[in-house]
Amino acid sequence: MLDFFAIFSKGGIVLWCFQGAGVTESFTGPVNALIRSVILQERSGNNSFNHNALSLKYKLDNEFELVFVVGFQKILTLTYVDKFIDDVQLHFRDRYKNELEQRGALKFLLNDFEFGDDFHRLLREAEYGNKAKAPVFMRTFKESEKSKKTVKSMIETKDGDKSKEQGGKKSKNAKKEAESGGDQAKAASQTASKKAVENGNEGLTPEEIILQNRAKFISKQLGGGKPEKPSKSPKPQKPKGKANRVWDMSGRSTGHLDYSGTNGNNSSDAQNQDPDATVEPLIQVDSMKGDLRGVDYESSDDDEEEEEEVQEEEKVVVANTNKKGAKRGGFGGMFGMLKGLVGSKNLTQEDMEPVLDKMRDHLIAKNVAAEIASQLCDSVAKKLEGKVMGTFTTVASTVKQALQDSLVQILQPKRRVDILRDVLEARAQRKPFVITFCGVNGVGKSTNLAKISYWLIENGFTVLIAACDTFRAGAVEQLRTHQRRLNSLHPPEKHGGQPAVQLFEKGYGKDAAGIAMEAIAFARNQGFDVVLIDTAGRMQDNAPLMTALAKLIAVNTPDLVLFVGEALVGNEAVDQLVKFNQALADHSRTDKPRLIDGIVLTKFDTIDDKVGAAISMTYITGQPIVFVGTGQTYSDLRSLNARAVVSALMKA
Repeated sequence: MLDFFAIFSKGGIVLWCFQGAGVTESFTGPVNALIRSVILQERSGNNSFNHNALSLKYKLDNEFELVFVVGFQKILTLTYVDKFIDDVQLHFRDRYKNELEQRGALKFLLNDFEFGDDFHRLLREAEYGNKAKAPVFMRTFKESEKSKKTVKSMIETKDGDKSKEQGGKKSKNAKKEAESGGDQAKAASQTASKKAVENGNEGLTPEEIILQNRAKFISKQLGGGKPEKPSKSPKPQKPKGKANRVWDMSGRSTGHLDYSGTNGNNSSDAQNQDPDATVEPLIQVDSMKGDLRGVDYESSDDDEEEEEEVQEEEKVVVANTNKKGAKRGGFGGMFGMLKGLVGSKNLTQEDMEPVLDKMRDHLIAKNVAAEIASQLCDSVAKKLEGKVMGTFTTVASTVKQALQDSLVQILQPKRRVDILRDVLEARAQRKPFVITFCGVNGVGKSTNLAKISYWLIENGFTVLIAACDTFRAGAVEQLRTHQRRLNSLHPPEKHGGQPAVQLFEKGYGKDAAGIAMEAIAFARNQGFDVVLIDTAGRMQDNAPLMTALAKLIAVNTPDLVLFVGEALVGNEAVDQLVKFNQALADHSRTDKPRLIDGIVLTKFDTIDDKVGAAISMTYITGQPIVFVGTGQTYSDLRSLNARAVVSALMKA
């Protein structure tokens, strides 16, 4: 059902291709049209392209600079194509990772990519999974449970069994009353109620009369007479006077109040851990095995697009009537509006200027740094200037689509950050995978470190937390609490008698770089898979602390340096990242300084749709957002979904 499938580099070298049975035309024409019209112009909004009778779907691989294109007839509705092209990309990358890392046209030409068997297997799986299910027929009435019910079982009574008994006794009278008419039934019910009140116990059964007499006898025996009726309005009690407080320890020795001998040291006390241990297993935490889920955001852009189109149409009308209305009279505005909407109109800087100004203000309102918002709008203007607009498209919709594509391209990582795969490779080499967390004060470094620890433990790795925040009071105790809670969620019995996470700490006031070095050596000797280094929060203007951070990274050379920043900042994000990178570069001992490798974006659940900090941080560093913190529990950790963030950013 597929006409062709091609895998080629952005340099234009075809690595592997497939052509369907009975297809005689070459696929070079549609693919070249896709490159000219979509890829080179960065119009990659919906990942689809139509060329003559063919419909093309494509996927870009930013890490190895590859393009995956599949083509099929436009009249066909193939719902499995999106998932199929994703599966092909993952399998091709994993199989030819070493060959793809060798850049250069000559390297690609010399390598032989035999991918036919895997491709046909994936295609069969996709087509088999897409087969329509057999139609489900409705059950007949005899097969349903309703047919087994009787009319008597569907009658509900208010008073239970007693009412059923009474109803059974009075069923004959009820039938007669129903036949006699409504008026006679009302009269009979009134006379029956009067007789019941006058005669007392005549309306009760003998068993009920016995129970009533027995209850009266018991009340007389207990109360010594008639039971007292509760007063309708109880007398208010007089307020008691304030009693003098008697202190238990007044005049006594306070020696037994000193608990420093039991829990003042760093050793774990079983008595102190027992109360927490009983509560901690009750924490409801979701499973996080495998890759992290992406951040979800639902937004409706239809209303926004309609408003922008209406505003732009009005602008086009006003502009054309001002310029040509004097010459062409009343028809100038109408023809000007049609000329602004119909194709064959080249975009100019003057046409885009009012729309770009609104876009710039909109991005700044969504917490994008002002400098970065201006740079984004300038790049969009240069990319669109001189291009021909599509049929019946407005300037506002064209600029918005281009800006949206640019934002998606910025957020998509240039290189793949797969921590689980990197940890497995480090384990094969019998060394721990080291991650260092840095950032300013109060952004949630320790909390998100604990979330990442839980994610790693869920995937079967052992974690050693290095407490290198020797400055803030309570930092070590906070990590110890996280360690105890994580071990309660993953008891040592599940990990061969060894705790899944341990804490390496040397107290306060020590050299952080030395503690990190000792922790890495300890993890290597004890066989830990991952070392997470928690550093002290520091402002970007504090030169001594920035020097200490650069020393820690230069001495220990971690595998991954993550900057932890909160999603609430705006222009401050630019200053923080620029100065952190500058400090790491200034105090490095090598020609190629070690800078920030990735970003952890915290407090993402507190900003609604003001997600501009993600754009600012990624634009400045060029590094991907690896983790996104979305809550306060261990499972509130997500990966970044570029399209969801952009949709939230473009929402009015």
